[in-house]
Formats: sequence, C-alpha cells, structure tokens
Amino acid sequence: MSQTVGKTRLAYTRLWHHTSLSAPTTPSLGRLASRIAILLMGKHKPTYDPSTDCGDYVVATECAQLYTTGKKMEQKKYYSHSTRPGSLKEINMEGLMKQWGGGEVLRRAVRGMLPKNRLRDVRLRRLKVFEGSKHPFRLNFVKIDGKTIDEFRAERLAAQQIGGEGGEQVGVANGGHSLDAPRT
Repeated sequence: MSQTVGKTRLAYTRLWHHTSLSAPTTPSLGRLASRIAILLMGKHKPTYDPSTDCGDYVVATECAQLYTTGKKMEQKKYYSHSTRPGSLKEINMEGLMKQWGGGEVLRRAVRGMLPKNRLRDVRLRRLKVFEGSKHPFRLNFVKIDGKTIDEFRAERLAAQQIGGEGGEQVGVANGGHSLDAPRT
C-alpha cells in the first residue's frame, strides 16, 4: 500500500494564471506581489507542502502600468554590491522602472515575498512578466467552453449573485477534478 496519499501527478498539475496590471481593480505592488507569491508557492492548493515545489505559473502583463502607493517611486531604494570595496550601487524605484521596466520591480517584490530557501529561484522562474499586453503563453491557459478559468469563475459568481442557474458545485461530484465544467 502506498504511504503517500493524494500525491499523484494530477495533484501536482501546474495551471497558468494571468494578471493584467492595466485593469482598474489591480491592487498595489505589495498586495499584488503577495498574491503572486502564494500562487507560485502553491499555497492555494490542498496538496501544499513547504518542502516540495507544487506551485503554478503566473503571467503578468502591462507591467509598465505598475501602481504603488505613497512616494515609493522616489523614495524606495534598491541596492546591489559586487563584494569589492566601494562598489555599493543604489537606484530608486523610478530609475529601476526606466532602466529595466516594471517587470523587474514586480519580480524583485515577489522574490522578497518567497521563502528564502533552495526553491525560491525555481519558483521565481515560473513568473513571466511583460511590459505590454502581448505574450507567447496564450495557449497555455486552461479553457472551459472557450473561456479561461478566470472568466468562467466570474460568470459563475455573477450567476450566483443574481440567483440564476450555474451555481452548481464543481469538484468531487463530477469526478474529483475541480476544473471540469458542471455536468448537466
């Protein structure tokens, strides 16, 4: 008998999540980075284990429109050092955005929110950032009836709020996979 219950390949399937920073409801940099870190670690999954890498992919587009609160653009500083005497370099967030783009600012924020262990760089490689809206990962997003998971969930939530149909439970009743469309 197997000693690992539920640790199947299906349980560790990686999904692709998309977040566009141009949406009017996009949270500020810190809140967005913490949500992305949770997805990269896999903490939203029931099979989460801190010592294994079970997180998902995250694609962030429109990083040029990154939103911060307060005066962080002028006051937040990023430091780098080459271990040679006198080689400490400092740049503020505004300069980093001009030099490397908003994707690098988001990547550094997410990196700071991931656990400092051997899995951090592996998890960070699954974060794909783009300055514009175009990216090569459009076909990787899971689709149900021609809609992405986020669109499908939004429609189900709207239907539940209105009180209409479409609020069926998805999960164990239809074969155990939470991404299956509701069966009729």
